[in-house]
Amino acid sequence: MRAFYRYSWIIVFLLATSATTYAQAPVRIRLGTLAPRGSSYHQILLQMGEKWRQAPHGGVTLTIYTDGTMGGEAEMVRRMRVGQLQAAMLTVLGLSEIDKSIAALQEMPMMFSTYDELEYVRAAMRVDIEQRFLKNGFVVLCLGDSGWAHFFSRTPALRPADFKRMKIFAWANDNHQIELMKAAGYQPVPLEFTDTLTGLQTGLIDVVPTVPVYALAGQYCGPLKHMLELKWVPLVGGIVVTKKAWDALPADTRELCMRSAEEAGQLIQTRSRQESLDAMEAMQKRGLQVHPVPPELEDEWRATVEQMYPKIRGSIVPAETFDRVRKLVAEYRESKAAERKAK
Repeated sequence: MRAFYRYSWIIVFLLATSATTYAQAPVRIRLGTLAPRGSSYHQILLQMGEKWRQAPHGGVTLTIYTDGTMGGEAEMVRRMRVGQLQAAMLTVLGLSEIDKSIAALQEMPMMFSTYDELEYVRAAMRVDIEQRFLKNGFVVLCLGDSGWAHFFSRTPALRPADFKRMKIFAWANDNHQIELMKAAGYQPVPLEFTDTLTGLQTGLIDVVPTVPVYALAGQYCGPLKHMLELKWVPLVGGIVVTKKAWDALPADTRELCMRSAEEAGQLIQTRSRQESLDAMEAMQKRGLQVHPVPPELEDEWRATVEQMYPKIRGSIVPAETFDRVRKLVAEYRESKAAERKAK
């Protein structure tokens, strides 16, 4: 009988030890991104992953798949939905596959004139965006931007009409944007982002709207020798994780992961904005011609986008969200005008 009790305690001890070990085993999360391996985006994600590894209860092991090895952004969202990925760093194109309201932060050309306007609107909409994503099974860990997208072209192009003669890169699967461009008289060529350089080298496309740091990293400045210094749209993105994977983490682990993701998002935004300025300077030394946009030319572009807005509203950007963004931008500008007047 004594032997029975002695061995019973041993069994209980082993089971308890096994349960504790299991509870503290690191959770594995696989994250996909189009960001190039070794880029600042990748390095910051690695730093975030190291912080996740040190989280309570065994931490989180973050595996990062760069360079679009998990497919385009729509494909990465599909992979998250079936459990092949648990997280992704996506631009608005991919995030819109989850909820279209996020498109308002990027797909309304020339809506924002300054970063302050963009950040004001983003902060005002953050809770609503998070709730929409949550209903669709995803948790938003951070949102930010990589600076202004400009038009890079093979030959000089300044006015809206100049671009109608050229073949313009368009994101594959962004059907609404493609149809909008066609309706406005432009020639969109749908491609995956990873096929951009090949498209330029083969003459398939002549124009790429992107941020300077991507143009430099992607070597677009070889075939594309001209850039229009027009603040077309901010390149907005964020990191999301499936709700299923997120809910599997203990509360204090989630708190650390969320905090470090927010820090990563802010660092990516700050660094990429500066890197775009540095990239523009570096490309100019390699022969890139930057064409300024005087007020009269900006007015011509603004008149063009005003004609596009009714077609964007309700198709690319939900009508209610579109109206809210316009109202928030006007609200911000009025408050700044009042501040200036008070001085």
